[in-house]
Amino acid sequence: MTGRVELPPALVDAIYAAAKASLPRECCGLLEGVREGEAFRVQALHPAHNLSSDDRRFRIDPADHLKAQKAARANGRAIIGCYHSHPQRQAQPSAADAAGAGEENFLWLIVGEDGLNAFVYLDGGFRGCVIDAD
Repeated sequence: MTGRVELPPALVDAIYAAAKASLPRECCGLLEGVREGEAFRVQALHPAHNLSSDDRRFRIDPADHLKAQKAARANGRAIIGCYHSHPQRQAQPSAADAAGAGEENFLWLIVGEDGLNAFVYLDGGFRGCVIDAD
């Protein structure tokens, strides 16, 4: 495992609720917070429209991305990652996730049948992170 993710319980609940509300499609959104070395502190979620025509993929609406970036900057923070769901699949990065990833040291939260998992994209691949939801 690489890194630690501080994620308030209310945000965990919000991600699960978004995943349920989006069924059978994947939900998606962006994570606002701060990155301190290998630690990520998520402080807000920015739900986004999923523009993918495939229920098993996600593509964040660029307008939602820009809106989230502006809000994060106004709060003195940054967009440090994204979240999405894998309906009826494991909470592990898929081949499509790997193909769409590219930003180094970017946090990915994935909710699936087995729960919520965190990964950081580094050196061309995903590495698991520990979630601290206290």
